[in-house]
Amino acid sequence: MRLDKYLKVARVIKRRTVANEICDQGQASVNGRVAKAGLEVKAGDKIEITLGERVIKIEILEVKESIAAKDATTLYRILE
Repeated sequence: MRLDKYLKVARVIKRRTVANEICDQGQASVNGRVAKAGLEVKAGDKIEITLGERVIKIEILEVKESIAAKDATTLYRILE
């Protein structure tokens, strides 16, 4: 699954267009490398997103095409 779509499905970022912009601005990295929106992600990948002063670090546990909002946090775990 594409990085921008995963961030939206997992509800880490509210809109896919915003996730796409964050990736294009170099504010997202996967496994320590700056990532573009189209990068394919899989379970076990570690994502780091910089939003202003805030840094979000997560590890992908599962990749699904769609999931209920209440269950979205089961797709990843927060690192730190």
